[in-house]
Formats: sequence, structure tokens, C-alpha cells
Amino acid sequence: MRVKLICATSLDGYIAKHSIEKIKWTKDLPLFKKQTMDKYIIMGSNTYQTIEKPLKGRNIIVASRVDSPEKIIRKLEKTENECFVAGGGITNSRFIKYITDLYITPHPILLGSGIKLFERDTLKSKTVLKNKIKVSGTNDIYQYQYKIVK
Repeated sequence: MRVKLICATSLDGYIAKHSIEKIKWTKDLPLFKKQTMDKYIIMGSNTYQTIEKPLKGRNIIVASRVDSPEKIIRKLEKTENECFVAGGGITNSRFIKYITDLYITPHPILLGSGIKLFERDTLKSKTVLKNKIKVSGTNDIYQYQYKIVK
């Protein structure tokens, strides 16, 4: 099963200023919607609480810190061929050993501090750029799609 981490980041690698921030700077929401429609999305409880509108057409799994990433992935593998992780830094770190792809959309801003893409140590892995998608309605924002080579 493909487990794809999907997120918007600042150029300095942050995904939010704080854990309850309602993100206003991201320009890739239509692309996010298109890519995740009819899919399962795993996110942490803080990320879930920052969503202003329900994500219609997506199946949301809110993973708490006591939930086992392995059990969540094993259950999904029975029926799905891909899912997305759209967590905060802690959730992204907890699922890192299952992530097969990174869909990263850097935005031309600097946050200076805040929530990192990964809040804990990550696996030492190489990546291969598989695709680059221009974010519709922008001049300078692209989503970079990488495959993790383990």
C-alpha cells in the first residue's frame, strides 16, 4: 500500500506557527482536495481540530498518541491501495516508517519557528523526485512528489 504524506510547508520547513493554528497561507487546497478525494486521510487530533469545514468525500482517521500506527496501516491495507497522512509534526513522525511517498508543497513564506514537518527523528532515507505539479492559480508554487527509497 502507498502511504503518502501530504503537506504545505514554509520555505524554512514549518507547517504551522502553533498546534491550533487555522492555516490561512496555503494556496494548494484545491490540489489537496483533488488528490485526497475518496481516500483515507490520517491526521492527529490537533490537526483535525484546525479544520474549519468537514472534508467531504474523504475518510478521516484521527490518530491519537495512544493509537498504534501499525494497526491503523494494517487495517487499511485490507481494503485500500493508498492513503494519505496529513498530520502535524508528531503524527508525521509516528507514521514515518510506513510513508512511501512525500507530496510537499513549499510556499514562499518564512515562519521562523513553529511546528516542523517532523517533530522527531526521521528515518535516514533517500528520495527520488517523481513529479512536479504547478499549483493552479499561482505563479510560483509547485507540489513536489517524491518516492522514498528505503
